Amino acid sequence: MKKDIIKHCFFFLALLGCTWAAQAQSKVLTVEQAVDLALKNNFDIRLARNSAELSANDYAYANFAFVPRLNATAGTNWSRTATKQEFANGSKRDTSGIKGNNINASATLSWTLFDGMKMFATRDKLQAIRDLGELAIKNQVQNSVATIISGYYNIVQQKQQLKAISEQLSISEERVKLSDAKFTTGLGPKTDLLQSKVDLNAQKALYLRQLTLIEQSKALLNQLMAVPANATEYDVQDSIPLTTDISFVALQQSIANNNTSIRLQQQNVAVSALTVKERRADYFPVLSFNSAYNYNRNTSNAASNNFSPRFNRNAVLNYGFTATIPIFNGFNVKRQVQNAKIDYDFQNITLDNVRSQVDLSLSNAFKDYEYYKKAVQLEEENNQLAHENAMVALERFKQGVSTTIEVKQAQQSLEDSNYRLIQARYNTKLAETELRRLNGALVQ
Repeated sequence: MKKDIIKHCFFFLALLGCTWAAQAQSKVLTVEQAVDLALKNNFDIRLARNSAELSANDYAYANFAFVPRLNATAGTNWSRTATKQEFANGSKRDTSGIKGNNINASATLSWTLFDGMKMFATRDKLQAIRDLGELAIKNQVQNSVATIISGYYNIVQQKQQLKAISEQLSISEERVKLSDAKFTTGLGPKTDLLQSKVDLNAQKALYLRQLTLIEQSKALLNQLMAVPANATEYDVQDSIPLTTDISFVALQQSIANNNTSIRLQQQNVAVSALTVKERRADYFPVLSFNSAYNYNRNTSNAASNNFSPRFNRNAVLNYGFTATIPIFNGFNVKRQVQNAKIDYDFQNITLDNVRSQVDLSLSNAFKDYEYYKKAVQLEEENNQLAHENAMVALERFKQGVSTTIEVKQAQQSLEDSNYRLIQARYNTKLAETELRRLNGALVQ
């Protein structure tokens, strides 16, 4: 049995060595590289850009609302006539075989000179919608980058958890060796040996589970970067850098101008206000300049009498002004104006709601940030104590002045301390990222 245990231990250590060697040889992906990939490939960002391109394309043609509309038509047709006539005096006439051709063409011009300033409101609205699309891209970029950073450092903290589990494995293996030696020499009960083996197997299972979590986290990050989910042959950084000097007052002063959600809703209010102007313009008359040129030509081989023309051509040019005056249309314009005003009020209420939500999110995120900063300091000190306590307990167990229960308790305390410290660092980074996202500072 002892040989089997040693064989399994060597096998597992070899497995760990191969794993860490493979990770050392793999390419290290930095968080900046992950963000760059996401900015190029992320599906949500690409969809936002596509929508913005539609708005920009509409605005590119906005000024053509001021130019006249010119249309032309042209056509031709042929005819063949077969006519037989008998008159009262007994005479007859046969005009069969008459062929005719008609060619016609026309060009019409219509130019709206005044429509209650609706053309100007429409142009400004298209510009506002274009700006809205650009803000939507920036908002989506900020949100996607925040998600990328969160996903990246989730892998980092999972990797740190794996390292902590590896340390626990070393302690558990030492416990097995000491318990086995004590049991062999009759200085310790078999229950200590069995319990130490159970704990070692539990750590091995945790290690394997942690490897799976890392692979799953990488696959999730890959989806955000729009790369193949199974492309996980890369490593991440070992630590989570923290910024500890973020000022709440500075955030409060700048967030109203920098937060993309607020700016996006402000632009929605601007678009809604221009829609009201568009609808009000329908109260005014529309003055247009109209012109048309018509051309018509007929040819025929008719020669039965002197009154049938063989050739006829007409060319007519006309022009003038048209005023369309709205008198009554079932209060349709009034209804549209009222609806536009209601939407304008809705967008303003939504803006107030967004500001309130951003203020709340800022307050909560900063409280989390301050708490986790203190938690990191406390857990770093506590982790040193827990690590020293575990080493002392293991040494006492080696010298035979303590029991395996004491070692297990110290080991559990170290495991809990490692987990809390890693989580505190990760949560501090999440709170920092959220503050930067709210302030629109993740991507300039």
